[in-house]
Amino acid sequence: MINAVGNRMTTEIRRQSNLAQAISDSQTQVSTGKRLQTASDDPVASSRLAILRQSNANDAAWAKNISLAASLSAQADNMLKSASDLIGRAKELLLAGASSSVSPTDRTTMALELRDIAGELDRFQATTSVTGDRLFADVQPLRMRIDSDVTIIAVPGRPELFEVGGINVSDLVRSAASALETGDSVLISASLTAIDGGISQIADSAAKVGLRAAQIDRVNESHLTRKITREAERAALEDTDLSQALATLNAQTITLEAAQAAFARINRRTLFDILS
Repeated sequence: MINAVGNRMTTEIRRQSNLAQAISDSQTQVSTGKRLQTASDDPVASSRLAILRQSNANDAAWAKNISLAASLSAQADNMLKSASDLIGRAKELLLAGASSSVSPTDRTTMALELRDIAGELDRFQATTSVTGDRLFADVQPLRMRIDSDVTIIAVPGRPELFEVGGINVSDLVRSAASALETGDSVLISASLTAIDGGISQIADSAAKVGLRAAQIDRVNESHLTRKITREAERAALEDTDLSQALATLNAQTITLEAAQAAFARINRRTLFDILS
Protein backbone atom coordinates (compact mmCIF):
# COMPACT_ATOMS: atom_id res chain seq x y z
CA MET A 1 0.00 0.00 0.00
CA ILE A 2 2.88 2.31 0.78
CA ASN A 3 4.19 1.73 -2.76
CA ALA A 4 0.79 2.60 -4.22
CA VAL A 5 0.70 5.83 -2.27
CA GLY A 6 4.22 6.65 -3.41
CA ASN A 7 3.28 6.03 -7.02
CA ARG A 8 0.25 8.30 -6.71
CA MET A 9 2.41 11.03 -5.21
CA THR A 10 4.99 10.67 -7.97
CA THR A 11 2.28 10.84 -10.62
CA GLU A 12 0.75 13.92 -9.03
CA ILE A 13 4.10 15.66 -8.72
CA ARG A 14 4.76 14.94 -12.41
CA ARG A 15 1.32 16.26 -13.35
CA GLN A 16 1.89 19.47 -11.39
CA SER A 17 5.35 19.86 -12.92
CA ASN A 18 3.81 19.58 -16.40
CA LEU A 19 1.21 22.15 -15.44
CA ALA A 20 3.92 24.50 -14.20
CA GLN A 21 5.77 24.08 -17.50
CA ALA A 22 2.58 24.76 -19.45
CA ILE A 23 2.04 27.92 -17.41
CA SER A 24 5.61 29.00 -18.14
CA ASP A 25 5.03 28.41 -21.86
CA SER A 26 1.81 30.40 -21.79
CA GLN A 27 3.54 33.27 -19.96
CA THR A 28 6.28 33.26 -22.62
CA GLN A 29 3.68 33.39 -25.40
CA VAL A 30 1.99 36.36 -23.72
CA SER A 31 5.20 38.27 -23.00
CA THR A 32 6.81 37.73 -26.42
CA GLY A 33 3.62 37.90 -28.46
CA LYS A 34 4.76 34.76 -30.30
CA ARG A 35 2.76 31.53 -30.20
CA LEU A 36 5.65 29.51 -31.62
CA GLN A 37 8.89 29.51 -29.68
CA THR A 38 10.50 26.52 -31.39
CA ALA A 39 9.82 24.61 -34.59
CA SER A 40 8.66 21.62 -32.57
CA ASP A 41 5.73 23.65 -31.21
CA ASP A 42 4.04 23.30 -34.61
CA PRO A 43 6.23 21.76 -37.35
CA VAL A 44 3.72 22.42 -40.16
CA ALA A 45 3.28 26.08 -39.23
CA SER A 46 7.04 26.48 -38.77
CA SER A 47 7.66 25.08 -42.26
CA ARG A 48 5.17 27.51 -43.76
CA LEU A 49 6.74 30.41 -41.84
CA ALA A 50 10.13 29.53 -43.32
CA ILE A 51 8.62 29.75 -46.81
CA LEU A 52 7.03 33.12 -46.00
CA ARG A 53 10.34 34.47 -44.70
CA GLN A 54 12.10 33.39 -47.91
CA SER A 55 9.40 35.05 -50.01
CA ASN A 56 9.81 38.25 -48.01
CA ALA A 57 13.58 38.13 -48.53
CA ASN A 58 13.11 37.73 -52.29
CA ASP A 59 10.65 40.60 -52.43
CA ALA A 60 13.02 42.80 -50.41
CA ALA A 61 15.71 42.27 -53.05
CA TRP A 62 13.27 42.94 -55.89
CA ALA A 63 11.92 46.00 -54.06
CA LYS A 64 15.38 47.59 -54.33
CA ASN A 65 15.32 47.02 -58.08
CA ILE A 66 11.80 48.43 -58.29
CA SER A 67 12.87 51.53 -56.41
CA LEU A 68 15.89 51.98 -58.70
CA ALA A 69 13.79 51.36 -61.83
CA ALA A 70 11.22 53.91 -60.69
CA SER A 71 13.96 56.45 -59.98
CA LEU A 72 15.58 55.95 -63.40
CA SER A 73 12.21 56.13 -65.13
CA ALA A 74 11.31 59.38 -63.37
CA GLN A 75 14.69 60.91 -64.25
CA ALA A 76 14.30 59.88 -67.91
CA ASP A 77 10.78 61.30 -67.99
CA ASN A 78 12.05 64.67 -66.76
CA MET A 79 14.83 64.69 -69.36
CA LEU A 80 12.39 63.90 -72.16
CA LYS A 81 9.99 66.62 -71.04
CA SER A 82 12.82 69.14 -71.21
CA ALA A 83 13.91 67.74 -74.59
CA SER A 84 10.34 68.13 -75.85
CA ASP A 85 10.33 71.78 -74.77
CA LEU A 86 13.67 72.37 -76.49
CA ILE A 87 12.77 70.80 -79.81
CA GLY A 88 9.47 72.65 -79.71
CA ARG A 89 11.44 75.85 -79.33
CA ALA A 90 13.63 74.79 -82.28
CA LYS A 91 10.55 74.55 -84.49
CA GLU A 92 9.40 78.01 -83.37
CA LEU A 93 12.76 79.47 -84.35
CA LEU A 94 12.74 77.70 -87.69
CA LEU A 95 9.22 78.89 -88.49
CA ALA A 96 10.13 82.44 -87.54
CA GLY A 97 13.32 82.32 -89.62
CA ALA A 98 11.43 81.01 -92.66
CA SER A 99 9.71 84.37 -93.06
CA SER A 100 11.09 86.49 -95.90
CA SER A 101 10.87 89.53 -93.64
CA VAL A 102 13.62 88.21 -91.33
CA SER A 103 17.07 89.69 -91.95
CA PRO A 104 20.19 87.56 -92.40
CA THR A 105 21.49 88.93 -89.09
CA ASP A 106 18.37 87.73 -87.27
CA ARG A 107 18.65 84.33 -88.95
CA THR A 108 22.23 84.06 -87.75
CA THR A 109 21.09 84.83 -84.20
CA MET A 110 18.35 82.23 -84.47
CA ALA A 111 20.84 79.71 -85.83
CA LEU A 112 23.08 80.31 -82.79
CA GLU A 113 20.16 79.56 -80.48
CA LEU A 114 19.38 76.40 -82.46
CA ARG A 115 22.96 75.22 -82.01
CA ASP A 116 22.67 75.92 -78.27
CA ILE A 117 19.51 73.77 -78.24
CA ALA A 118 21.37 71.00 -80.06
CA GLY A 119 24.14 71.14 -77.46
CA GLU A 120 21.60 70.98 -74.65
CA LEU A 121 19.99 67.94 -76.26
CA ASP A 122 23.42 66.31 -76.39
CA ARG A 123 23.91 67.00 -72.69
CA PHE A 124 20.53 65.48 -71.86
CA GLN A 125 21.49 62.32 -73.71
CA ALA A 126 24.77 62.13 -71.77
CA THR A 127 23.05 62.44 -68.38
CA THR A 128 24.43 60.18 -65.65
CA SER A 129 22.00 58.24 -63.47
CA VAL A 130 22.21 57.45 -59.74
CA THR A 131 24.10 54.26 -60.66
CA GLY A 132 26.94 56.32 -62.14
CA ASP A 133 26.21 55.03 -65.64
CA ARG A 134 24.60 56.75 -68.61
CA LEU A 135 20.87 57.14 -68.09
CA PHE A 136 20.37 56.57 -71.82
CA ALA A 137 22.68 53.70 -72.71
CA ASP A 138 24.39 53.74 -76.11
CA VAL A 139 24.52 49.96 -76.47
CA GLN A 140 22.86 47.70 -73.89
CA PRO A 141 20.22 49.29 -71.62
CA LEU A 142 20.15 48.16 -67.99
CA ARG A 143 17.74 45.25 -67.48
CA MET A 144 16.53 44.54 -63.94
CA ARG A 145 14.51 41.73 -62.34
CA ILE A 146 11.60 43.15 -60.39
CA ASP A 147 9.69 39.93 -59.71
CA SER A 148 10.18 36.19 -59.96
CA ASP A 149 9.10 36.20 -63.60
CA VAL A 150 9.41 39.87 -64.58
CA THR A 151 12.45 41.72 -65.88
CA ILE A 152 12.28 45.23 -67.21
CA ILE A 153 14.36 47.86 -68.99
CA ALA A 154 13.32 50.98 -67.11
CA VAL A 155 14.88 53.33 -69.64
CA PRO A 156 15.29 52.34 -73.31
CA GLY A 157 18.63 53.04 -74.99
CA ARG A 158 19.61 56.40 -76.44
CA PRO A 159 19.25 55.40 -80.13
CA GLU A 160 15.70 54.15 -79.52
CA LEU A 161 14.69 57.39 -77.83
CA PHE A 162 16.62 60.12 -79.61
CA GLU A 163 17.18 58.97 -83.18
CA VAL A 164 14.96 59.41 -86.24
CA GLY A 165 15.96 57.12 -89.07
CA GLY A 166 19.40 56.74 -87.53
CA ILE A 167 19.89 60.52 -87.15
CA ASN A 168 20.07 62.05 -83.69
CA VAL A 169 17.53 64.78 -82.95
CA SER A 170 20.34 67.11 -81.90
CA ASP A 171 21.85 66.70 -85.38
CA LEU A 172 18.46 67.48 -86.91
CA VAL A 173 18.50 70.75 -84.98
CA ARG A 174 22.05 71.53 -86.14
CA SER A 175 21.01 70.92 -89.73
CA ALA A 176 18.10 73.27 -89.18
CA ALA A 177 20.52 75.94 -87.94
CA SER A 178 22.61 75.56 -91.10
CA ALA A 179 19.52 75.71 -93.30
CA LEU A 180 18.37 78.85 -91.53
CA GLU A 181 21.71 80.55 -92.11
CA THR A 182 21.49 79.92 -95.87
CA GLY A 183 18.02 81.42 -96.07
CA ASP A 184 17.15 78.73 -98.64
CA SER A 185 13.42 78.14 -98.39
CA VAL A 186 13.71 74.57 -99.71
CA LEU A 187 16.30 73.62 -97.09
CA ILE A 188 14.33 75.35 -94.35
CA SER A 189 11.17 73.49 -95.40
CA ALA A 190 13.03 70.16 -95.33
CA SER A 191 14.38 71.00 -91.89
CA LEU A 192 10.87 71.80 -90.66
CA THR A 193 9.76 68.34 -91.79
CA ALA A 194 12.76 66.78 -90.05
CA ILE A 195 12.12 68.75 -86.85
CA ASP A 196 8.49 67.61 -86.88
CA GLY A 197 9.86 64.07 -87.04
CA GLY A 198 12.06 64.85 -84.05
CA ILE A 199 9.10 66.22 -82.11
CA SER A 200 7.14 63.03 -82.82
CA GLN A 201 10.13 60.91 -81.82
CA ILE A 202 10.54 62.63 -78.44
CA ALA A 203 6.78 62.36 -77.81
CA ASP A 204 6.86 58.64 -78.61
CA SER A 205 9.90 58.21 -76.39
CA ALA A 206 8.14 59.91 -73.50
CA ALA A 207 5.20 57.57 -74.01
CA LYS A 208 7.51 54.53 -73.91
CA VAL A 209 9.09 55.66 -70.67
CA GLY A 210 5.64 56.38 -69.25
CA LEU A 211 4.47 52.86 -70.09
CA ARG A 212 7.52 51.39 -68.37
CA ALA A 213 6.82 53.55 -65.31
CA ALA A 214 3.22 52.31 -65.22
CA GLN A 215 4.42 48.70 -65.38
CA ILE A 216 6.85 49.34 -62.53
CA ASP A 217 4.03 50.84 -60.47
CA ARG A 218 1.79 47.83 -61.12
CA VAL A 219 4.46 45.37 -60.06
CA ASN A 220 5.18 47.45 -56.97
CA GLU A 221 1.49 47.45 -56.03
CA SER A 222 1.45 43.69 -56.51
CA HIS A 223 4.42 43.37 -54.15
CA LEU A 224 2.71 45.50 -51.52
CA THR A 225 -0.48 43.45 -51.76
CA ARG A 226 1.46 40.20 -51.42
CA LYS A 227 3.37 41.60 -48.46
CA ILE A 228 0.14 42.47 -46.65
CA THR A 229 -1.29 39.01 -47.40
CA ARG A 230 1.84 37.25 -46.20
CA GLU A 231 1.98 39.33 -43.04
CA ALA A 232 -1.60 38.40 -42.24
CA GLU A 233 -0.80 34.72 -42.75
CA ARG A 234 2.38 34.99 -40.67
CA ALA A 235 0.51 36.65 -37.83
CA ALA A 236 -2.16 33.95 -37.88
CA LEU A 237 0.50 31.23 -37.74
CA GLU A 238 2.98 32.76 -35.33
CA ASP A 239 1.49 35.53 -33.22
CA THR A 240 -0.19 34.93 -29.90
CA ASP A 241 -3.94 35.32 -29.62
CA LEU A 242 -3.73 37.31 -26.38
CA SER A 243 -7.34 36.86 -25.29
CA GLN A 244 -7.13 33.10 -25.76
CA ALA A 245 -3.65 32.85 -24.24
CA LEU A 246 -4.65 34.83 -21.15
CA ALA A 247 -7.75 32.70 -20.68
CA THR A 248 -5.65 29.55 -20.99
CA LEU A 249 -3.04 30.92 -18.58
CA ASN A 250 -5.71 31.78 -16.04
CA ALA A 251 -7.26 28.31 -16.28
CA GLN A 252 -3.85 26.63 -15.96
CA THR A 253 -2.96 28.74 -12.92
CA ILE A 254 -6.24 27.94 -11.18
CA THR A 255 -5.82 24.22 -11.94
CA LEU A 256 -2.27 24.17 -10.58
CA GLU A 257 -3.18 26.11 -7.43
CA ALA A 258 -6.08 23.73 -6.76
CA ALA A 259 -3.86 20.68 -7.32
CA GLN A 260 -1.18 22.06 -5.02
CA ALA A 261 -3.72 22.80 -2.29
CA ALA A 262 -5.18 19.31 -2.57
CA PHE A 263 -1.75 17.74 -2.58
CA ALA A 264 -0.78 19.68 0.54
CA ARG A 265 -3.90 18.57 2.41
CA ILE A 266 -3.38 14.91 1.48
CA ASN A 267 0.23 14.93 2.55
CA ARG A 268 -0.59 16.30 6.01
CA ARG A 269 -1.83 12.79 6.86
CA THR A 270 0.61 10.65 8.87
CA LEU A 271 1.88 7.19 8.08
CA PHE A 272 -0.45 5.75 10.75
CA ASP A 273 -3.41 7.46 8.98
CA ILE A 274 -2.43 5.75 5.76
CA LEU A 275 -1.92 2.30 7.44
CA SER A 276 -5.16 2.43 9.39
